Amino acid sequence: MISVGIIGGSGYTGRKLVEYCNIHPEISDYTVYGHNSSGKHLSDLFPEFDNIIQNNEISSIDLLGEHDLYFIALPHGEALNFVPQLISAGKKVIDIGGDYRLDSKEEYELWYGKKHTSPDLLKSKVYGLADYQRQDYSTTNLIANPGCYPTATLLGLLPFIDSFSEEILTVSTVAYSGTSGAGKTPKQELMLSEMDGNVSAYNLNNHRHQPEIIQMMNIFGFDSPYSFSTHLLPIAVGIYATTSIHLNRAVSQEDILRKYKSFYSESPFVRLRNIPPQLKWVVGTNFCDINISIKDKILIITSAIDNLIKGASGQAIQNMNLLLGLDETMGLLNKGVKNVPNY
Repeated sequence: MISVGIIGGSGYTGRKLVEYCNIHPEISDYTVYGHNSSGKHLSDLFPEFDNIIQNNEISSIDLLGEHDLYFIALPHGEALNFVPQLISAGKKVIDIGGDYRLDSKEEYELWYGKKHTSPDLLKSKVYGLADYQRQDYSTTNLIANPGCYPTATLLGLLPFIDSFSEEILTVSTVAYSGTSGAGKTPKQELMLSEMDGNVSAYNLNNHRHQPEIIQMMNIFGFDSPYSFSTHLLPIAVGIYATTSIHLNRAVSQEDILRKYKSFYSESPFVRLRNIPPQLKWVVGTNFCDINISIKDKILIITSAIDNLIKGASGQAIQNMNLLLGLDETMGLLNKGVKNVPNY
């Protein structure tokens, strides 16, 4: 049994972490830490948890207790204030933010506009794309949890790049997110009166998740032009990614599916679909649903996830299980929390 600290538990991601930690069979206790929320109780932030989850008080983020493992769900830049000390103290850390995802200090500072104060940890961390089963979690105490867009995009792309990178001319991903991906901070453009019946592109050619995606693709041998376009949907939860790949020769659908089935043969949370997935199939779950369609020299990959679960807290729990040598589905399948909304 382990003790867990959740640093930054008042947001959507923190809420999901509380929900999962509460029912995980190997977690003996957990404490939520916050800045402005310290001194409040969980029911003050999440009234829906009444009579479901113990109404614990939120502790000050400046008074971290002794735990075996810490989840950090803070805005970018803030995890840098905690991770080095926790790692030096021999603690296990899963950072759900973006501070340790990129391998390069220079890339981080370019895309995030902040100085990286512990660049040595960028090389020693594991990029926790949990369903990519070829990583060695025994080499580190620090897991960088992938972003939501990269999770959906990379799970759809990597098996193809792994086997057919030399056949690729160009790759383009058009992805859509629910508004919960922007967090709980009020913003005019995310108001219901602005989003209802609306779709809009944002951060074109400038999204922080793009270098994260390219970094992982390059590891698999990708060396072609790539474009990444993000959009907001008038929904709260979900990521839908459509990736188009132009090839220099035709590849059979049977060969592609054979590679995908082999690549994900030990990945219980990846489901290959015969038709393009729908968001409602994955919302509220830790699954990523993927469909492959090829005609002539054009391959189209569609993938769907819940951005708060597979794209954040659910994958973080899956990474915790892998880090601790547990069954990776523990606490994620049949999770048992009833009557709690998905966001």
